Amino acid sequence: MWCEIGAILAYNLFLKGQAMVRQSISVSEPNDEWLKAQVASAEYSSKSEAINDLIRQARRRQLEIEHIRSELIKSEQSGFIDEQPDELLANFKEEARQDGLL
Repeated sequence: MWCEIGAILAYNLFLKGQAMVRQSISVSEPNDEWLKAQVASAEYSSKSEAINDLIRQARRRQLEIEHIRSELIKSEQSGFIDEQPDELLANFKEEARQDGLL
């Protein structure tokens, strides 16, 4: 029994090797209802898990935006290109295939 409790505590304290920090936050009533619905549907095991997932998604999205912004700056600084529109499209499609997006 104590091993089981210890495992549960260890999981709660260290999610994927990261220590969890307790926070107190306030959410609007509609957001609280949404969080409760997510837990009730077994999508998440707790409100904290749902909030952590939302934060991870926002952080990932922020990194993607920063990457796109960086690529746009590099592109603007590189000047004009000599490729025709159909060549550009073919190159974009090939890159997408290689990246597993198509």
